[in-house]
Amino acid sequence: MRIVTWLITNAIALAVATWLVGGIYFDGPSGGMDEIKHKLVPLLLVALVLGIVSAWVKPILKFVAFPFIVLTFGLLLLVINAAMLGLTAWILGPTEVGFHVDGFWAAVLGGIVISIVGWGLDRVWPDGDE
Repeated sequence: MRIVTWLITNAIALAVATWLVGGIYFDGPSGGMDEIKHKLVPLLLVALVLGIVSAWVKPILKFVAFPFIVLTFGLLLLVINAAMLGLTAWILGPTEVGFHVDGFWAAVLGGIVISIVGWGLDRVWPDGDE
């Protein structure tokens, strides 16, 4: 159940990011029930890949970049979050998922939105360990 909660939380945060940030989008219809039918499975797949990338690559980057994170008072973490989003788009690029991140600033804004929404959803919807 915890994995399902985690996946749904990531998918909602990613959906909000695609809605708010112009440079992050999925291919396909852009309105109505057709959009939901066409983008639901790709959204869950991207959320899964983003979660896996963040679980495996992000800790390594944070460890290697720790002195620079301290030096920049944590602002480098925004760049690391953007890199995770860009890496996810790059990994899924050859597939037919149709997920795109256009540029560095879109990735930074998307990372911020995903972090804030994910944090908020974790506060509202606990995973049952508490």
